[in-house]
Amino acid sequence: MAEKEDFKASSSPPPEYGNDAPLTSGNMFQRFIQGFERHPNAHVTAKGTVGADGKVFDAEEGNAAVAESPLARRLKGRHIQMIAIGGSIGTGLFVGSGGALATGGPASLLIAFTLIGAMLYCVVHALGELAVLYPVAGSFAAYSTRFIDPAWGFAMGWNYAMQWLIVLPLEIVAAAITVEYWESPVSPAVWCTLFWLLIVSINLFGVKGYGEAEFVFSLIKVIAVIGFIILGIVLNCGGGPQGEYIGGRYWKNPGAFVSGFKGLCSVFVTAAFSFAGTELVGLAAAETANPRKSLPTAIKQVFWRITLFYIVSLTLVGLLVPSNEKRLLNKSSSADAKASPFVIAIQNANIKALPSIFNVVIMIAVLSVGNSAVYGSSRTLAALAEQGQAPKILAYIDKKGRPIVGIGLASALGLLGYLAASPKSGEAFTWMLALSGLSSIFTWGSICLAHIRFRRAWKLQGHSLDELAFTSQAGLIGSWFGFALNCIVLVAQFWVAVWPIGGKPTAKGFFEIYLTVPILLVTYFPFKWIYKTKIIRAKDMDLVTGRRELDIQHLIDEERAERQSWPAWKKVYKIFC
Repeated sequence: MAEKEDFKASSSPPPEYGNDAPLTSGNMFQRFIQGFERHPNAHVTAKGTVGADGKVFDAEEGNAAVAESPLARRLKGRHIQMIAIGGSIGTGLFVGSGGALATGGPASLLIAFTLIGAMLYCVVHALGELAVLYPVAGSFAAYSTRFIDPAWGFAMGWNYAMQWLIVLPLEIVAAAITVEYWESPVSPAVWCTLFWLLIVSINLFGVKGYGEAEFVFSLIKVIAVIGFIILGIVLNCGGGPQGEYIGGRYWKNPGAFVSGFKGLCSVFVTAAFSFAGTELVGLAAAETANPRKSLPTAIKQVFWRITLFYIVSLTLVGLLVPSNEKRLLNKSSSADAKASPFVIAIQNANIKALPSIFNVVIMIAVLSVGNSAVYGSSRTLAALAEQGQAPKILAYIDKKGRPIVGIGLASALGLLGYLAASPKSGEAFTWMLALSGLSSIFTWGSICLAHIRFRRAWKLQGHSLDELAFTSQAGLIGSWFGFALNCIVLVAQFWVAVWPIGGKPTAKGFFEIYLTVPILLVTYFPFKWIYKTKIIRAKDMDLVTGRRELDIQHLIDEERAERQSWPAWKKVYKIFC
């Protein structure tokens, strides 16, 4: 049987899981220092210990470790809702959509984002069903370990952690570039330092600091997008300073499609990258005070985010900005506001001051992604270490419930942002981005597959859907659709990588886009060979460990009876909210 590492604890009994460890009396500085001491509930599954059944990797021990993680459960409903609503509203929407418009045209932009949005709706609902039942640390990798194969969970965990570890320095540089919109005389290195200090400081306040910061950031982004939608309708109808009706003019000239079907495939990839971060609401489940109450509401609101913030705003972008606008492709980075179709639409209407205001929103979106990068990578690394799939030191969680070593590692890698001052900065960042290019696609596909296999095991082991506090509205069909569409995006990306639009195939160009795949294979197969893992059969899956509320069936029955008494309008409202 796998052994646990024993950590020194005080003579007083340890706190309940999810609570901060009490600090002894002392002045403010002493309590601050004590907060970094190891949490008495922190533990690690021993890696590589052969159990009595002959297995090398003990999946049940790993399940128990992530279920009893001492991460602080301090996120409230409003935090989760704003993380869900604004979590993926970033530079992919504000700036990346411009390149997609130029590459594929307004029709391709709308089709691709609608299909990827529908896929994400299915993914998030599948994730919500699993996260409400099993609000465990490092949920994506933990679900792959539990319901698919421990080796695939290992690959998915490191894949996801690497994605966010690399995103942080990229976003810090992007934030510094955003300031250049105002032609600031201050060196970009100074801005990199300020933004790095801000992001690290927020995460040192723990999950509450992350939640409050994301609440404010998301609120600003949501208000900005709603404001643009209202402004865009007015401008399209001729209500701007120039008083010119635009209508569907740009759909006719230069046209609805650019580069045909290959253009549409390239926009699929951009759309998938733009939605990255949607899954963070599931990662936050382990640090939510009441996931059974908070997560379903937040998950349902993803529908509105996809419909209102992406589909409606990008429809207006396609109506207000022609696809042959030169500024769309003249960008210096993924956060260059001068190439944002939102800013270009406002500039074309000759509205003063608003472009600068929207640039501030873009900078806030960049900082929000950087904030999420530290949060996502540190929690995933801690969960991997707790399962024995990463160095044990990464499982160090302090008395404030912070995975402080993971936060330190992410913060240290954020200093790579200073590569911006190097003459090779462009090449360095291209390869850094390539390391995590397809990460989200594999994460989403794995969530759908884990949900499909969980449902199979749940039925096979004698359970019914009535026992679940929350079920995916899209159901198994939605998970199959999400899994299939993720596979299609991978095929489309392969096609574009091998035969790029307007260029010749090169090995460098291929790996700049598809480098994630060989890295996944390198992490999956050696782990599988060394630890002799097998694909877990449905009848053998552990459906008990991590279910914190095993005795709430009577509450679920009461809530369902109450819902039956609601008027028709409230039943419809609660489907979406």
